[in-house]
Amino acid sequence: MVTIGIDAHKRSHTAVLVDEHGRELAQRTIGSRSSDHLELIAWARRQARERLWAVEGCRHLSRRLERDRIVRVPPKLMAKTRTSARSYGKSDPIDAHTVARAALREPALPAARLDGEERELRLLVDHREDLVGERTRTLNRLRWHLHELDPDLEQAARSLTRVRSLDTLAASLEGLQGTVARLARELAGRCRELTLEIRALEREIAALALRLAPSLLAIVGCGPLTAAKIVGETAGIERFRSPDAYARHNGTAPLPVWSSNRARHRLSRSGNRQLNAALHRIALTQAHWHPGARALLARRKAQGDGGLEALRVLKRRLSDVVYRALKEDAARSEQALVA
Repeated sequence: MVTIGIDAHKRSHTAVLVDEHGRELAQRTIGSRSSDHLELIAWARRQARERLWAVEGCRHLSRRLERDRIVRVPPKLMAKTRTSARSYGKSDPIDAHTVARAALREPALPAARLDGEERELRLLVDHREDLVGERTRTLNRLRWHLHELDPDLEQAARSLTRVRSLDTLAASLEGLQGTVARLARELAGRCRELTLEIRALEREIAALALRLAPSLLAIVGCGPLTAAKIVGETAGIERFRSPDAYARHNGTAPLPVWSSNRARHRLSRSGNRQLNAALHRIALTQAHWHPGARALLARRKAQGDGGLEALRVLKRRLSDVVYRALKEDAARSEQALVA
């Protein structure tokens, strides 16, 4: 078994092949086209029969390489491996070698998945977030123009995300002359278009999330958008061997910071921050409305924990709940395929 670390860029991929001890055996730099990926696979087959591909992130990796086993190497692992290496500097071969050594040091890294409905859901969620960001920037420009035209035209902060409010504003802007008024009308129309696109995406995301993750949606505080974010960022719960591995991936696993005879833990800043934010939203909702979560927080505070420490414990418990729900949804999907 050899490990092939890949430093992937938009125009080129650099691959370094290492043995089981991390010694470099060969390296290759190719382009990023499909024909280049096929050439890289053929080169790897000539080097060894059994291969493990390791790539940082996986965003620039072609699906062609899914013919072999691929694992994702978190950037933090690369940073630690690079600082402990004997080589100095930073180059594509050095980074590719670092990826391979990090994969050797951590044999239980999750496998990479690029296709499937989970990825489609993630693409839809990311596209919606891009549109929401574009609408926010457009609204900021619109509000400045409205203030310049007439302060009475200004609307409440969140009212301009509703189609009815935008239609009322457009009617108020009709008949006003000047460049500022024209730009305000164009921006109001663009906000209306973006709002309709966002709502259509939300309906599509909700329908897909309901089909893929009904058990996840049954968790208190987990709405369709949060469920879609979790499913898309998890990219297949079968990649994780245990609830603890999943907690490490999403950043809810606590970090021990013992000092003298006092054993304590602190919040982890590592892991997938998108997943962590989704769990945080669920935790905040349950902290207000769920009796079990409120009882847990009260019990931890009575034992001397602060508010953030108690919330950290709740998020860790929620990680296990989400893991079991995703497992149930994955088993249900497999049964549906068999049937």
